[in-house]
Amino acid sequence: MVDLDALKGIELFLFDMDGTLYLGNTLYSFTVELLSAIKAAGKRYLFMTNNSSRSVEDYIKKLASLGIEAESGDFITSLQATAVYLKKHHKGLKLYVCGTQSLKEELRREGFFVTENLDEVECIVMGFDSELTFKKLEDVSKLLCTRPDILYIATNPDYVCPTEFGSVPDCGSVCDMLFNVCGRRPKVIGKPEAMMPLLAMEMTGYSKEKTAVVGDRIYTDVKSGLNAGVLAVLVMSGETTEKILNKSEDKPDLVLKDAGEIIKYL
Repeated sequence: MVDLDALKGIELFLFDMDGTLYLGNTLYSFTVELLSAIKAAGKRYLFMTNNSSRSVEDYIKKLASLGIEAESGDFITSLQATAVYLKKHHKGLKLYVCGTQSLKEELRREGFFVTENLDEVECIVMGFDSELTFKKLEDVSKLLCTRPDILYIATNPDYVCPTEFGSVPDCGSVCDMLFNVCGRRPKVIGKPEAMMPLLAMEMTGYSKEKTAVVGDRIYTDVKSGLNAGVLAVLVMSGETTEKILNKSEDKPDLVLKDAGEIIKYL
């Protein structure tokens, strides 16, 4: 681990959201002060989330309901990273999206053809689907079992999404269920891959040396920071416990009780 003073050199903070700045619909007590302090210090933050169930517009409304003002340029999401990846490597493919209506609409706005006609589908996109039905699972199973070479993408590998009462299944859990059925794993786009931090730095112009990823999960947030070569900061306000931290092979550069501790280093 590095010294806590390393936070003083950070100019761009890439914050995970749920479990880091709020939990479910409850804002952490330090969050407004933290974000205000970063701005007052002349530094920058982006909200970097694996949750693909909401569009950026949805997240702006969500944060507003919690008392945080945000605009579209304040976000880097797994949905955006997925769109960038598909445009770069698989432009023009017809997509079957196992995700929310919001995810489908966002991909359509990005210029993708989204269809439920299985005969047309050229690529499966799995997201965190709070509107999941058995019909969707059956469709994806049919595509994976009958077309073993079809392109198969997941916006994120998270097993759970935190709530006030505990957790609910996220994209990774559904992908594991489909693996048990069809024996295939998807290409993962979001955290822990480096793509989202790298896109954030490209968007803002900050270097790796001045960038930090801050989040509550080792296997997504921390690992994405490590993979991108930036400061990887774990906060113990969400999913990770001391037991999980001690057993993990991937070690964060810094461990904080919560993101509020960053304030004194600004």
